[in-house]
Amino acid sequence: MSQQVLDVTHRTVPSPAGRTHLVEQGAGPLVLLVHGFPESWYSWRHQLPALAAAGYRAVALDVRGHGRSSRPAVPEAYRMRELVADNAAVVRALGAETAVVVGHDWGSAIAAHSALLRPDVFRAVGLLGVPYTPRGGPRPSEIFAGMAGAEEEFYVSYFQEPGRAEAEIEPDVRGWLAGFYAALSADTMPAPDAPSPYFVPRGGRMRDRFPAGRLPGWLAEEELDVYAAEFERTGLSGALARYRNMDRDWEDLAEHDGAPVTQPSLFVAGRLDASTTWLADAIDAHTTTLPGLVSSHLLDGCGHWIQQERPAEFNRLLTKWLAALPD
Repeated sequence: MSQQVLDVTHRTVPSPAGRTHLVEQGAGPLVLLVHGFPESWYSWRHQLPALAAAGYRAVALDVRGHGRSSRPAVPEAYRMRELVADNAAVVRALGAETAVVVGHDWGSAIAAHSALLRPDVFRAVGLLGVPYTPRGGPRPSEIFAGMAGAEEEFYVSYFQEPGRAEAEIEPDVRGWLAGFYAALSADTMPAPDAPSPYFVPRGGRMRDRFPAGRLPGWLAEEELDVYAAEFERTGLSGALARYRNMDRDWEDLAEHDGAPVTQPSLFVAGRLDASTTWLADAIDAHTTTLPGLVSSHLLDGCGHWIQQERPAEFNRLLTKWLAALPD
């Protein structure tokens, strides 16, 4: 790790989860950074020093179930409302009244719902990789079950069955993570005509379709070691619980069906990320669902891991957007 990343401060604060571990750097307006799957605060290692240098208090947390944050035992503890409550508690524990929240992957959904449910706390929201999709339509598990054919299963459905993905991943956490990161990275993802890593052959494993033998350019061996060490210590059930609460979220958020997020917002995604294809209609709908959208970008030649694949470019977009926000 660079000296800039080593200069961060680690701490834990009380939250509805029990405790939330966070890493902070800099002073100024609070920017809360929320990671996705399968990641940790470390996913923001390139943003912490850049935000601090730009005059912000950058705080990257471990979402409950990950890293050094609490890992509640019951699956329903990982529903969206609980994760939003954790974020709001972190802001209070840090002595701030408001914050900008920025999230990637699952963190994008958590950030969007933090802004939706707690507009008193979160004054602006940045979304990476996954566009805002308001609650609505059929039950999520029904949608995902219909996305695959007789010979394959969509990865979300695969993740939703307790214990199943853990049995594949946990015997070789480092190898599985390496393959998963490579499968979704621009420079190592499978060719367009290759079997999709997002679909699992019936009776097979997700990793059977991962590229092998080469790490993506953004991920050094020692950086992979950081991720692997955390998940080897914690296991994957806490992280996978997010997928296992999608139907609960659909029920919990019924009163917010179709609701827009109105705060100033930023959206950045990689043009090679499958989410920009599957959710193209959601991106097109941002004029309605994100009426406060200030800046929207699809990065050419970029995959899923935006802030790690293209840190300098993303940091410029992020700090420019932050600087233009109203006080």
